[in-house]
Amino acid sequence: MYIELFFFTLGLIIGSFLNVCIYRLPQNQSILTPSSHCMTCNTHLKPWDLIPVLSYHLSRGRCRYCGVSFSSRYPIVEILTAGLFVWCLYILGISLELFKTLILTSFLLVITFIDYDHQLILDKVLLWLFGAGVVINLWTNSLDIWDMIIASFLGGGLLLFIAVISRGGMGGGDIKFAAALGIWLGWQYLLLTLLLSFIIGGVGGLLLLAFKLKNRKDFIPFGPFIALGALISSLYGNEIITWYLERL
Repeated sequence: MYIELFFFTLGLIIGSFLNVCIYRLPQNQSILTPSSHCMTCNTHLKPWDLIPVLSYHLSRGRCRYCGVSFSSRYPIVEILTAGLFVWCLYILGISLELFKTLILTSFLLVITFIDYDHQLILDKVLLWLFGAGVVINLWTNSLDIWDMIIASFLGGGLLLFIAVISRGGMGGGDIKFAAALGIWLGWQYLLLTLLLSFIIGGVGGLLLLAFKLKNRKDFIPFGPFIALGALISSLYGNEIITWYLERL
């Protein structure tokens, strides 16, 4: 129970930092300076204003200094991150694979929310994703350098091919995102990720249209579907591939 509480708390803290990344990176702002402040009155927030989730509810979602409402996105990202951290712990246990997956999950959350808000997958985030994947895989001996290179070219190449034949149906950010995930996942899990992303994207798109959250002319970002496919592959990839091969 204590270990779950630790990872839940860690997730809340990391989620608070991810909120900063999600808000500032698309605006080309530093994620380190200035310190957290109200965007309306510019008052620097005190430590007790920054307690994940709790501070938001105690202040009823408003700035204590000027009364402006804060987005409910902040506690949502914090709770979502905490929940995913505990779920990763439950599936993977204490292991190097857990450490790797928690870092990947954090990247996936940042990419998902930025792409949803701005229809952008930022190069600066992908470069960090590339670099972190190489370092972590070499450190944990998860994949060798050739596995990473092959999977990266495979992922980027497949989506580039789809972009060409569909005449722009796939964005450049999605192509680079798939290439970066190849570094993390290897070619087998990367292919599973792309398959899952197309299935989830198709179903998700139909649901958005059915509930009139989007219409046929609206752009629906594909990055969040790739991210969800990558998370599922990271946690359940071996089971899914084994289940599929047993039925061939």
